[in-house]
Amino acid sequence: MITHNPAVTRLPKHLKDFIIDQNYEHYTGRDHAVWCYVMRRNLKYLTNVAHSSYLEGLNRTGISINYIPSVQSMNEILKKIGWGAVCVDGFIPPASFMEFQMHKVLVIAADIRAVNQIEYTPAPDIIHEAAGHAPIIADEEYAQYLIKFGEIGSKAFSSAYDYELYEAIRHLSILKADPNSAVADIKEAEHKIELPEKNPAIPSEMSLIRNLHWWTVEYGLIGDIANPKIYGAGLLSSIGESVWALSDQVKKLEYSIDARDYSFDITKPQPQLFVTPNFKFLHDVLDEFASQMSLKIGGIHGLIKAIESKNPATAVLKSGIQICGVLDKVISSGSHIAYIRFIGPSMLCFGDKMLSGHGPETHAHGYGTPVGRVKGAGKPMRMHSTADLAKLCIIEGKKSEFEFQSGVQIKGVLHNVLHKDGNLILLSFTDCTVTYQDTTLFHPDWGTYDMAIGEEVISVYAGVADAERYGLKISPPAEITHRIDYSAEEKRLFDAYDKVRALKNNPLSIETEAFIKSIIAEYPQEWLLLLEALEFVGINNELGALINEHLTCFPYSADIKRLIHFGMEML
Repeated sequence: MITHNPAVTRLPKHLKDFIIDQNYEHYTGRDHAVWCYVMRRNLKYLTNVAHSSYLEGLNRTGISINYIPSVQSMNEILKKIGWGAVCVDGFIPPASFMEFQMHKVLVIAADIRAVNQIEYTPAPDIIHEAAGHAPIIADEEYAQYLIKFGEIGSKAFSSAYDYELYEAIRHLSILKADPNSAVADIKEAEHKIELPEKNPAIPSEMSLIRNLHWWTVEYGLIGDIANPKIYGAGLLSSIGESVWALSDQVKKLEYSIDARDYSFDITKPQPQLFVTPNFKFLHDVLDEFASQMSLKIGGIHGLIKAIESKNPATAVLKSGIQICGVLDKVISSGSHIAYIRFIGPSMLCFGDKMLSGHGPETHAHGYGTPVGRVKGAGKPMRMHSTADLAKLCIIEGKKSEFEFQSGVQIKGVLHNVLHKDGNLILLSFTDCTVTYQDTTLFHPDWGTYDMAIGEEVISVYAGVADAERYGLKISPPAEITHRIDYSAEEKRLFDAYDKVRALKNNPLSIETEAFIKSIIAEYPQEWLLLLEALEFVGINNELGALINEHLTCFPYSADIKRLIHFGMEML
């Protein structure tokens, strides 16, 4: 079972809700033939144009060329390098994708592309995920980049516009991956993407870092800009686009933080690609981007982004205390933060762990705290010992009254003092009133007032510090990938694929010759089936010559003739 992989076992519950069963037995003989064709052609081409770690990684991660891998077997191999893999349903929200990556778990779309999308698929599939992403993580420097990217990207703030566009793109990819989708439905879905794209919002942190992810992890090139190698999973798994990517028709740009400003269309080949000189440079650009995020900046800038997101976020004060919940309001005094307020279930943490007694059950109706320095204090409150507090007449069990430089006033009986790692992080008061100018921010009737300590908000990021204790839940997308109901005739065809594949380890007989001739007559359009048969039969005999003549002379389209040509070359 995949749960035997430690990386998967350690996943937080809100991510495990995205995991689905692979249902390996649902793959048809044609599905395995598609996998085999793509992998063989990729291997033939990529041997000379992919980064060296890709070919090494194919062996280390146990990716077979001949059949679709089971996620269970991949986990047995991946755990040797500290990674795991799980199946999900197509595109998942970018923040969740990156959080999986942070936990060293590959998400694998369980479906496989249709034969008519064999060179390029508009939706993620197991070829893209397993054969594209998995091998390259065997490179330690690149794997560390993925982990760091996940840590930073999962904390980026998204906007309502981001999610609207994500849902529209997911819907379109589902339709395009379904061979039975109506043309009118696809056109309508394309129109829904065009609407938000024509009225774009100011780019969020997530939209910008998602661009960096696309131009590196998915579509990255590496080395000399005049003669780069491929390392992006989208290129490693696309036999059409890997060739296109290295052609003169695709503009090559030196990778830099400017790549964040280049958007992309997942349903089309890319017009330009970025070339990094090495994997270390990817780390440098990511660090540069992170330095400009709310995660690193904090302050009013970060708090405003948290409010705009309308989703759970974490504000970190200089003492190290973390306040988690949906940020609702910031009161400022000039350019300084005076008070921050969260609504709904809120939580206090330190070191990414919930403080005992300060979970969402305790702070079920919200939480607020002043930020800044106290009048008359010679140093920040976080640096105060119990003796230092006594000098300010803040003594446990006694009525205290003090004022922040912002004008926030506290009047209450000190109930508890909490220090962590040498810093004062929390003062709790009973019978407490908190006011700012003419506004009451906390009333004695509301219970115990827990005041977080910290003169600055040093970091603000999306998500909560201790997701498990917060009870964070992220609902998987409501629309699921279409499950195709195959007709009886299609099932007969897939049985023929299965039978041909089963013959590969057996000698040619009169019965098998008759069977091969029957599929030529019954399925003349099924070029991939006939290529599979040709591999079994061989070219240098009468039956092989018959299949070869059919593949050469049948009136296939130009695109299929090209696919057949490559298939014959591989054989």
